[in-house]
Amino acid sequence: MERSAALRGLQTNYLLCPSRRCPSSPPLNSLPLPFADNILSSLNFQLQKRFPLASRNVQAASSLFKRDVVLSDTYSETAELVDMDWDNLGFAFLPTDYMYIMKCARGGDFSKGELQRFGNIEMNPSAGVLNYGQGLFEGLKAYRTKDGNILLFRPEENALRMKQGAERMCMPSPTVEQFVEAVKATVLANKRWVPPPGKGSLYIRPLLMGSGAVLGLAPAPEYTFLIYVSPVGNYFKEGVAPIHLVVEHELHRATPGGTGGVKTIGNYAAVLKAQSAAKARGYSDVLYLDCVNKRYLEEVSSCNIFVVKDNVISTPAIKGTILPGITRKSIIDVARNQGFQVEERLVAVDELLDADEVFCTGTAVVVSPVGSITYLGKRVSYKNEGIGEVSQQLYSVLTRLQMGLIEDKMDWTVELR
Repeated sequence: MERSAALRGLQTNYLLCPSRRCPSSPPLNSLPLPFADNILSSLNFQLQKRFPLASRNVQAASSLFKRDVVLSDTYSETAELVDMDWDNLGFAFLPTDYMYIMKCARGGDFSKGELQRFGNIEMNPSAGVLNYGQGLFEGLKAYRTKDGNILLFRPEENALRMKQGAERMCMPSPTVEQFVEAVKATVLANKRWVPPPGKGSLYIRPLLMGSGAVLGLAPAPEYTFLIYVSPVGNYFKEGVAPIHLVVEHELHRATPGGTGGVKTIGNYAAVLKAQSAAKARGYSDVLYLDCVNKRYLEEVSSCNIFVVKDNVISTPAIKGTILPGITRKSIIDVARNQGFQVEERLVAVDELLDADEVFCTGTAVVVSPVGSITYLGKRVSYKNEGIGEVSQQLYSVLTRLQMGLIEDKMDWTVELR
């Protein structure tokens, strides 16, 4: 029974044909067992040769296939790290070993996801995500602790946000438990790509998309939930150094009644024009205003914004056009625990001119201090374009919590052994 299950798992492989499956090869579970065992041994040999994983991790991956991606106890063993320059890790995609895939039909439920070798996926040109943008994504991180364990940060919050977004986009979604277990399985299958302590993190990208073919405007008939991962360093090239923003007053990221409050893929394509123009002028990113009054702050291209004045921290209220960031939510709680008064309200752009400090938050950036903001040609600098005390304090507390360096009294981290 176990041999048959293992063979079925390897049948969906990318070992000999990385870009596609080999149609000329017979299914392994249809071959005589001695011959099939020889092929299985050969595949495992080639896997270890092409992707130098420890043999116990290959066996663990097979265990995940056999147990419908229920984690195997063998994952508690530490795999050797990938040999790479961790000190110069940027925020760019690096292919890793495994990805997770789970499908369901419209009106159905997700079930029986599986880990596959990382590689390209096939999709019908008429897929709903390609033609009508029916897709969502999430982003979260895994950190390696000093004792070799791996921590996830609030994965259930990402699961809940995806469910809320899926409802807005007329899509089925995994349950919170399915989402979290899929994230755990994907991270553990790629554990050798989790950077050493203090060298970065493993960025986790869950996708939910309408993969079924649809020609007329309608929800797709089939949906795919997919997770891939990549080791990353700092999002901005400045690192933890202050970034420089320009306020955009003509183009807008979102509109009332639209999808600005969910993490749909279309929200991000809409900012590329303004962002590209800003970067060409030497700015780090763009700060957007509301599209009705054109005077209230909303968010930066991929992160939330906070304004500090005296002992009060203000951030735009979530009102349907602003993404409810998980790091945003966490920073608000951390700041209040640190004794700051935090206000969620309408924040006028004029308040930037008199602020003591400004910073951004997001999964990718964590906490990023703002050195200057330019609005209608006027440049305002903060802390002599240095790092403000408040943003430094909040960054230190949150990152130390995420990395397991301080006690997690919030019960936010999930430990993978």
